[in-house]
Amino acid sequence: MKRILKNIGKVLLALLIVVIVFLLVVFIYNKIKMKNEEPLLKPLGQIVEVDNHNMSIYTEGKGEKTLVASPILDFKSLYSLLSDDYQIVVIEKFGYGFSDIVDDERSFDTILRQDREVLSKAGITGPYILCPHSMSGLEAILWAQTYPDEVEAIVGLDMSLPRAYDHFDFDGIVFKERLAGIARELGLVRFFYKDGSLPQALSKEEKDIYKAIGCRIAVNEDIINEGQAIPEACKTIDRMPKPDIPMLMFVSDGKETGVDNWIDIQKEYASDLSKAKVIELDCGHYVHNFKQGQISNDMKEFIESLNE
Repeated sequence: MKRILKNIGKVLLALLIVVIVFLLVVFIYNKIKMKNEEPLLKPLGQIVEVDNHNMSIYTEGKGEKTLVASPILDFKSLYSLLSDDYQIVVIEKFGYGFSDIVDDERSFDTILRQDREVLSKAGITGPYILCPHSMSGLEAILWAQTYPDEVEAIVGLDMSLPRAYDHFDFDGIVFKERLAGIARELGLVRFFYKDGSLPQALSKEEKDIYKAIGCRIAVNEDIINEGQAIPEACKTIDRMPKPDIPMLMFVSDGKETGVDNWIDIQKEYASDLSKAKVIELDCGHYVHNFKQGQISNDMKEFIESLNE
């Protein structure tokens, strides 16, 4: 029996050594790749100082309507189909894209203030058509509630709504995010950035930039802190009336959101509004990378109706 246990111990030790060597090789490989990728990290847009840190803002196209979204490469699949008709403005919040990681509180009041400041400093004025994806939907609603003159309409790209978080396991998500952060530090996250998983509208160089950014900042402290600020943001939003402005809400199948009644929540929110329309899409959470053709056509029709 002792001999069996001893042999098992040797096997486990050998496996541990293999794992450690593997992680060390991956870590070194990732550091070498990051060094080689530094030339790819030149900002694609303008860098503006906000709260003594660098924030990235990108503009493209011209038109009477100004569409605001984030971030640059994630949203390109869609805005490249819209920039001939509208001014596209892409804000990269701290912790995203080419903006700094500030490792500070990320309340939605702070995020909204910073986004408004970067727009002002870049000389971009409203009113805006906000195009939020995922939890940026909370900021869009808060923006419309707090500064109604600045928001002409909202186009939700599978955007989050307060009721989506009523039974959300924030502790579990934070735990998973911190594990993902460790995987990024070790270099393991690099294996998840395969060309097939990236927005297909991007060129090869843009995909390389996407991977270079992701391997540096994926699931950083700013993103984690932003997620932890969601409950307070929902309370703030719930204390004010819903912004009854034109809304076009594109909704995924909900399978990637972690919320069982995702579609119903979207429909229920829209039902209280006089100018809201929900369009269900049979695709994943990043709807603007799966159904960009349909979305751009529906958006153009919706935006043109704002003038009627």
